[in-house]
Amino acid sequence: MSLEAFVLELLSSFPHWLATMIIGAVPIFELRGAIPIALWTYQMDPISAYVFAVLGNMIPVVPLLLYLDPVSKYLRRYTIFDKFFSWLFERTHRNHSERFEKYGTLALTLFVAVPLPVTGAWTGCAAAFVFGINFRHAMPAILAGVLIAGLIVSAVTLTGISLLGLV
Repeated sequence: MSLEAFVLELLSSFPHWLATMIIGAVPIFELRGAIPIALWTYQMDPISAYVFAVLGNMIPVVPLLLYLDPVSKYLRRYTIFDKFFSWLFERTHRNHSERFEKYGTLALTLFVAVPLPVTGAWTGCAAAFVFGINFRHAMPAILAGVLIAGLIVSAVTLTGISLLGLV
């Protein structure tokens, strides 16, 4: 059984709008999975699919932005976690700091907006944490990225459904 089939089976007793929000909140799927499932599997209208997927995708953002720093500080008391966070920060700064320094929160918005694997709200929160972007700037940047990604995913999904004649 595929992961998608497992999740759909798990959420089969939920109303479609709530299942769409839950799928949107899960880091593996986010709205990149929620919108196609809502449009194709649940046959939701595009506006509802977009709204519920975006809302679901934004649910974990506030706790992640607020608690990643305190949790990492707590975990750094242990050697293994201290080594992990040191490696993560060093690697991320080495590979991405030039873009984030040059473009700031715009880079965060564009990073979240690109609907590819390993981009999205969850990873955007991690990037904001690693680069020290405070909540006041990170939250609207991530929201803008999620809104843009939702439009892209909706357009691509609707185009695919139309071209394949699935609806």
